[in-house]
Amino acid sequence: MVSNPLVTVIVTTYNRKNLLKETIDSILNQSFTNFELIVVDNFSNYNFFKHIGSFNDERIKPFQNQNNGIIAVNRNIGIKQAQGEYISFCDDDDKWYKSKLEKSIKLFF
Repeated sequence: MVSNPLVTVIVTTYNRKNLLKETIDSILNQSFTNFELIVVDNFSNYNFFKHIGSFNDERIKPFQNQNNGIIAVNRNIGIKQAQGEYISFCDDDDKWYKSKLEKSIKLFF
């Protein structure tokens, strides 16, 4: 795990294994690296924990929670687990440019 991450990135997901892989890859390849990634799954129909484990990256913290169709519930689960000073959300079908977090953090300082 990243100790004292500056940023927590939260991704919520459900049954989008291939899209989620692209999203996670884009987050893990950021030029800014002081972050943790919390992924909250709504009990997808594949082995979510095995899929997350395949990234082999200690910055990723996986969780599962039934959200009954209300995505905000799982975002709140992520927020409760967050260790970062700042929180950033990314949808499970989005990809970030390599410098997204770096540019965003510069706006705060």
